[in-house]
Amino acid sequence: MMQYTIRLGRLVLGILLLIVGAILSLPLVPGPGLLLVFLGVTLLGNEFHWARRLRDWMYRTFAQVRGRIDGRQQGSSGKAPPREGEG
Repeated sequence: MMQYTIRLGRLVLGILLLIVGAILSLPLVPGPGLLLVFLGVTLLGNEFHWARRLRDWMYRTFAQVRGRIDGRQQGSSGKAPPREGEG
């Protein structure tokens, strides 16, 4: 009986996080919308294969974007370019 209660709790909480995250992801609405969507999909991923695939896709996309940002930051030395006349 406890197993079904936990599954139902995950399902309800996952759907609730998806809905609230979708609302907070709208333009001009402040809040951690994408984070809540990711948490909701993660919870639903324990129960549904489609949610697991969506979670994996979101994680890969986030890793690619993070890699691009890290590469861009490593490429710059952090110093301002020298002014003309200074060498």
